[in-house]
Order: sequence, then C-alpha cells, then structure tokens
Amino acid sequence: MEFNPDELDQKAIYKLISGAVIPRPIGWISTISENGIHNLAPFSFFNVVGDDPPHVMFATAHSNQQKKDTLANTLATGQFVVNLVTEDIVEAMNTTAQTVHADIDEFELAGLTPVPCVKVSPPRVKESPISFECELVHHYSLEGHKYGGATVVIGRVVMFHFDEKVLLDDHKINMEAYKPVARLAGSNYSKLGEIFVIKRQ
Repeated sequence: MEFNPDELDQKAIYKLISGAVIPRPIGWISTISENGIHNLAPFSFFNVVGDDPPHVMFATAHSNQQKKDTLANTLATGQFVVNLVTEDIVEAMNTTAQTVHADIDEFELAGLTPVPCVKVSPPRVKESPISFECELVHHYSLEGHKYGGATVVIGRVVMFHFDEKVLLDDHKINMEAYKPVARLAGSNYSKLGEIFVIKRQ
C-alpha cells in the first residue's frame, strides 16, 4: 500500500512512522525552568548526531500549538541533560511521560534523585547509569505543519557521566550491565534481546 502524508491525519502518520522506525533510543531529558523548577521527560525522537565534537538531538512535538516544558526550558537556559533509560528505571521514566503543570517537579513525581551537574544548571538523574550534560547549539521548527508541528533541538555534549558498572576496558560499554530500554510503538518497549556480530569488509 502507498500513503500520501498530505492526505493522512496526524494520528495516522504518527502510527506509521513510529511503528516503522524501531527500536528508538530514549532520551530522558532533564531541564530547569527560569524559576528553578526541575523538569524531566522522555523523548524517543532522539539520537546522536556526531562525535567530533559530540552532539545529540531530540525533537519535541507542540501540543495545542504550545511548547512543551522541556523545549521552553531549553530555549530559556540554553542547557539540558540527556539521561539514558534502563530496565530498572523504565517505570519511573513512564511516570515522567505524563502531561503535568509546569510547576510540578517530575523528579519528585517519579521518586527520582536529582544530582547537580558539573557544567550545566539542570540536574541529572542519579538512578540513570549514563548522562550527558549538553549546551544548546541549534534548534529549528518544522515548516508546513497542520497540527502544531515540532522543533528539533541539537546540543553539544560538554560532560559525560558513566557509572563504572556499565564500563569495560578501553571505554567500551558492558551491555549486560547497562540493560538499555528502547521505544517501539504505542505502549510497547524492547530490551536488547539477541545480539549478533557482522564484521565490516
């Protein structure tokens, strides 16, 4: 079958694209408002975009033509933190996916521990074994939208935090200890499952 996105509603497009592009890593983004309120929310439209220098990106949809707290805080402060989601904290991540008032601290809501960062103002999640402190370098909003659109945010990683338990020699990651969780579609998530190796020619 063929689908012209110009002839589909937003819900259908979301189901098709989020169900096809899987699994997706989850960027659990922590920010802080200008009033000092902590914010924490997961984004599966997230990935790395380079390592020289290291950059990451996430995209956030606009609900009812309004910016989400994560985007508003990032644009106001120029900073955010990416926390990676693992099996043992996935329920807490799901709790922070709720839509709540901007005055609600999602760290408190989910029973998580905010830890001060080294170079940026937003806290990182203590329970996450991997966090990236980031400074905003670029953002742009998608044009031609019908339902509010989305904004892509790119940040430069200025500090890495890795729990020693997920590290092997030579800066390699211990996947068995890390146990990351990925987003599928709807309410579905995935674990790593079987890992196979294909060496480059």
